[in-house]
Amino acid sequence: MGFDLAGAVAVLTGAGSGMGAELAVQLAAKGVNLALVDRDEGGLKADAARIGVGGVKVSTHVMDVADAAAVAAFPAEVLAAHGRVSVLINNAGVALVGTFEQASLADFEWLMNINFWGGVRLTHAFLPVLRREKAAQIMLVSSVFGLIGPPGQTAYAASKFALRGFGEALRHELGDSGIGVTIVHPGGVNTNIARSARIGEMMDKRAAQAGVALFQKMLKTGADKAASRIVKGLERRQKRVLIGADAYQIDAIQRMMPVGYWGLIGRGARPLDVVTKPQG
Repeated sequence: MGFDLAGAVAVLTGAGSGMGAELAVQLAAKGVNLALVDRDEGGLKADAARIGVGGVKVSTHVMDVADAAAVAAFPAEVLAAHGRVSVLINNAGVALVGTFEQASLADFEWLMNINFWGGVRLTHAFLPVLRREKAAQIMLVSSVFGLIGPPGQTAYAASKFALRGFGEALRHELGDSGIGVTIVHPGGVNTNIARSARIGEMMDKRAAQAGVALFQKMLKTGADKAASRIVKGLERRQKRVLIGADAYQIDAIQRMMPVGYWGLIGRGARPLDVVTKPQG
């Protein structure tokens, strides 16, 4: 059974740029009222300007999803603005460059607080609100690095695998309710996440910048196309959404070679070689 987006109210995190900004525009075009969340106030204002009026209500909320107290108080703010919530899209995410040994525990915790705990806390905060709806949907944006664990991505992969596991278990728990759970696995989407990645505390900065520049060139799927695929997944209430030809390829290889996949996939991973090879 599909999900009627017209008149829905969606909370969308990471809405200030990239895929989140494109999602905001495309959801509004479908008649979705939006509570847009990001740390970047300027990005949120730009989103609101792009959406215009168009018959939908748009509220903007400057918030760091890693702030547990702010997240706990957030449903009241959204309900005051919109009266209800029927869709929660946990899209906010950050990246970290460097191997496990090149990153500090503080680096690791910073990323997990946003990528994993942000989604968990928001879901926990809004679940009672979503239960009021006849039909509601939770979307968790994981990654292809929630399907495979590449070298140089210990923190990021850990967060995305964790988000995937959380979402799959939650889906089973909510199976008898009207709340669906969609897990999204984008491949290489052309956004600023790589360029804005934090560099591990013990990582050589020049090597990191070289790796990021190479990695950025591998991001082929446009943010608008990725957003369009997510909107379709929401409308269809799909349990899993893969984005990009690379995501389908990685998924297939991992299924065929669940232990040895990196021997095949890693042949084209030159940016990760730059990051993971010893410097000095």
